[in-house]
Amino acid sequence: MTQGANRLKTVEEYYFSKKMREIHLLMASGKPILNLGVGSPDLQPPQKVISALTESLDDPKAHKYQSYQGIPELREAIASFYKEHFQVHLSPKTEILPLIGSKEGIMHISMAYLNEGDKVLVPNPGYPTYSAVTKLMGAHPVYYDLNAENNWIPDIMALERSDLSQVKIMWINYPHMPTGAKADHKFLSDIVAFAGRNDILLINDNPYSFILNEFPRSILQINGAKENCLELNSLSKTFNMAGWRIGMLMGSAKHISNVLKVKSNMDSGMFYGLQKGASEALNCSKLWYLSLNSVYEQRRALIWDLATSLNCTFDEQASGLFVWAKLPEYVNSDEFSELLLKKHHIFVAPGHIFGSNGEGYVRFSLCVSTEDIEEAKLRVK
Repeated sequence: MTQGANRLKTVEEYYFSKKMREIHLLMASGKPILNLGVGSPDLQPPQKVISALTESLDDPKAHKYQSYQGIPELREAIASFYKEHFQVHLSPKTEILPLIGSKEGIMHISMAYLNEGDKVLVPNPGYPTYSAVTKLMGAHPVYYDLNAENNWIPDIMALERSDLSQVKIMWINYPHMPTGAKADHKFLSDIVAFAGRNDILLINDNPYSFILNEFPRSILQINGAKENCLELNSLSKTFNMAGWRIGMLMGSAKHISNVLKVKSNMDSGMFYGLQKGASEALNCSKLWYLSLNSVYEQRRALIWDLATSLNCTFDEQASGLFVWAKLPEYVNSDEFSELLLKKHHIFVAPGHIFGSNGEGYVRFSLCVSTEDIEEAKLRVK
């Protein structure tokens, strides 16, 4: 029998891929599962986005292959979005690359820059895809510690003292998932300077900027950042368009060109209607963000009540789409999550799946109706 590639031995199936199968089986057997673990927005996109998609279907261009770089209208909308919200000036022609979801961007960047044996700085805790893709490339993840004592921000001095000779890429993600920690301008300036001194390509994965966050930031706001930095962003969380799979990559023309060499061999462009809808989303007024965050504020307050009833603690200053809750001392996150699922039919994500520094925590999602959260509160009383 033909064997799988050796690279498959370096990774496991994505945790949520496996866990959702289990939860769907439980639901199919009649168990009333409340899923408070996954960050898949349950709200609708703006109506004008849906209208733009449906109206585009009659366009003669709608069903043809599309440009690998996205239609000009979408790239211009991304440039305007970054200028309005981040005061970052980008060339729509050379410094922006629309993506079929930002997750594919992690793969494309890694394929464009990593050779076997290279090293990659990966946050612990952090998004598991960073390390999984690194391993699939034959490179080696080097985990840097994040902890509550340092507000989930890396210790740059400790990084400077480590062996960085083979480090090619560093992943950061602020506002941070899963903790909700925010990065200030000084930290972003310091980490950009650190990457420049050590010839490291620094990538900020930035999909949570507008969720319960008063001061959205981009790493490209830092002077000189385009020289050695890229930024990923996404419409999934900000505009409730997770299933549309629309992301974008921003950076210097050189870096964008390198990633395009990979991407153009991997897909045949994004569906025209999705691009038209995305262009409309990026032009939304500030009223959209106020309305969205009003809903999440209500849900977060209820999740805080639920977490408190489970003897968990949390940072009320955190942002993003989740509540990162510290468990009582000596409680294992996996055992806690499994007990909650079996006893109360509530699923929350155990912190260990985001790295060893996530042990002792669980992650609650805000992508759940107030009615379901109230039901969860009743179940654990």
